[in-house]
Amino acid sequence: MTVVKTSLNRRSFLKSSVAAGGGLMLGFSWLASCSSGPKETELVMPEEWFTINSYLKIGDNGVVTIYAPNPEFGQNVRTSMPMLVAEELDVDWKNVLVEQAPYHPTDYGMQFTGGSRGIMSRWEPLRMAGASARHMLKQAAAELWQVPMDEIETKAGMLTHKATAQEISYGAIASQAAEMPVPEEVELKDINDFQLIGHSKKNVDGKDIVTGQPMFGVDYKAEGMMIAMIAHPPGFGMTLDSFDGTDAMAMPGIRDIFAISTYQEGQDKGGFDTNAFPEVVAIVGSSTWEVMQAKKKLKVNWKPFATYKEMISGWRGKEEKTIPAGLESSEKHKVKMATLSAKPGRVARRDGDPERAFRDATKVIERSYSAPFLAHNCMEPMNSFAHVQGDKVKIATPLQIPSFLVPTLAASLGIPVENVEMDMTRMGGGFGRRAYGHYVIEAALISKQVNAPVKLMYTREDDMTNGIYRPAYHATYRAAFDQDNQLTAIHVKAGGIPESPLYANRFPAGAIDNYLAEDWSINSNITIGAFRAPRSNFIAGAEQSFLDEVAEELGKDPIAFRLELLKRAKDNPVGEKNDYDADRYAGVLELVRDKSEWNNKSEGLHRGVAAYFCHNSYAAHVLDLEIKDGQPVVQKVTCAIDCGVVVNPDAATNMAEGGIVDGIGNAFYGELTFEDGVPQKNNFHEYRMIRMSEAPKEIDVHFVQNGIDPTGLGEPPFPPIFGAVANAMYRATGKRQYNQPFLGNKEVLG
Repeated sequence: MTVVKTSLNRRSFLKSSVAAGGGLMLGFSWLASCSSGPKETELVMPEEWFTINSYLKIGDNGVVTIYAPNPEFGQNVRTSMPMLVAEELDVDWKNVLVEQAPYHPTDYGMQFTGGSRGIMSRWEPLRMAGASARHMLKQAAAELWQVPMDEIETKAGMLTHKATAQEISYGAIASQAAEMPVPEEVELKDINDFQLIGHSKKNVDGKDIVTGQPMFGVDYKAEGMMIAMIAHPPGFGMTLDSFDGTDAMAMPGIRDIFAISTYQEGQDKGGFDTNAFPEVVAIVGSSTWEVMQAKKKLKVNWKPFATYKEMISGWRGKEEKTIPAGLESSEKHKVKMATLSAKPGRVARRDGDPERAFRDATKVIERSYSAPFLAHNCMEPMNSFAHVQGDKVKIATPLQIPSFLVPTLAASLGIPVENVEMDMTRMGGGFGRRAYGHYVIEAALISKQVNAPVKLMYTREDDMTNGIYRPAYHATYRAAFDQDNQLTAIHVKAGGIPESPLYANRFPAGAIDNYLAEDWSINSNITIGAFRAPRSNFIAGAEQSFLDEVAEELGKDPIAFRLELLKRAKDNPVGEKNDYDADRYAGVLELVRDKSEWNNKSEGLHRGVAAYFCHNSYAAHVLDLEIKDGQPVVQKVTCAIDCGVVVNPDAATNMAEGGIVDGIGNAFYGELTFEDGVPQKNNFHEYRMIRMSEAPKEIDVHFVQNGIDPTGLGEPPFPPIFGAVANAMYRATGKRQYNQPFLGNKEVLG
């Protein structure tokens, strides 16, 4: 059992008695974890709820509601996070309701969904919330019955004292519990005593989702709301010159057409304020259809912009960033990347004497890997509701990081940050794209201009051509072998546009005596941003493909070779900055080897393996495919994950399955190219996505049971699937895959 300091006082741990209903309300300034909106339920509701921005509340009938500050985009934190509170509270799960809290930094701190940190960062605070409430309920019962508190037991929302045969429900004692002092420390349950955590619970929003209830940003409505759309430059490196809205204004239902600029002159930008097109033309009207038709009549002239600089306040403080002029093309990108990859890069890590090892090598193999820009393609295009009234604004939007957006929004509107009110709707996909909220600022500026509530809607074409892409990457790996055909050195040089994917201190660093890691980058005006498992989503595939080639050169089994390197990293590691735990890394490889029956090859199936560490977790895949009519068909993926304690196994399995399918689709088909700054694909008739019939016929997910506190899960299964696909395709075709996408828009192998 773990004892933790609550670090709470009457100011941060709010509690109040409901006068009429007799309920207990507990609020936590650090409670960031659950969600779900008002809905019909079979539960009998209390006569009153005491309402506040952030809290756990218990009704007089024992119903418990948890408000969740973190936004939800499909990872199911609206279910998993309340389970943490309910576990320590000892409440029956059927009596738990979950609701979404609005943006409120004072109560919730940084309301952030991303980086696979949700459960990991809330693991202790949310359990503390439940344990603190349970402590106060026990205190109240102890005073009522005049018995020692440590003799009182709790279970399923009931308090009992066996010696006197007394019992009382949480709801009946809630108002007395509200008068108890906040505990200075509480005991958290031992993992072996969990009754809820580790047991699957259905998505609390499942019924609302499948019945089409209004939960998403595109569903939001308000009295008198207008619809807005924007026209942005057709290519990167361009900006607004002039426009003529005469014909568009003559269309039915159109209220106004005007230009806006999302940032004030000299305004500092935050790290998530990326926006390729800060000057756009807005069209406002009565309905989506009318605005779409008017947009077709809009006449806009665009012009190339000159190189400029802007100040960015990021994780490392303020830094000046140069935005280069020019209309860029993918073919020129390839030439630049190939040129830089052949030159010395910035040395990020050097172990031993790799230069000498390569000079003395009897044999050297060198392979280069590349991947294009990728669009996020969230199912729900970007959208935002905004209503500016004087120096206040009401926002309702699907957004991953409201805390980072609000200061920029306030500065763009010239209002105090405390005058920003925000409801966080459910997101129809995020994957990093909704961390960048320029569309929210656009909606607010449009609302201010027309003096009315407005919902800004992006078309799919607007969304796909607006930037914030996964960068284009390139990596070259070399391996040196001595006269006995033993591996003596590895050298990786990786870069991209406009960032490098290199993680210098990850495996196989630490397992090789002579190791060199270099990086480089090429600046660009094509905007990039976080994309599911940033950087890892490329470098993992390149690294794992190369390790397979090295294993083949050594005549070793791919899994055995990796385990051999990891044993070295565990027993006699090289260097002191190795990011990974070799034991945990080896654990997922051993688990996936056993569960896939790696050594029992099925006739006609070709197997590829890959493993990777990112976001504090470990994932390994064995992928089985066959070739049918010249087309690769993925029959099965066996997956092993070490992410510590799994709170909700079904939800965790779903996340792994989603990452695997998404990764296979991107490996086969994902690609966005440019010509003179213009994206060459703008909708799904051109941008090839994986189809349902192309998904694996079976995905078998296994979790390492080690009792470690939870680590990341949303992103770790994604990166290694690229390498597993590439390695399986080699086994099937005899041809190595070096350039993504492996199939492009082709339906058959070329």
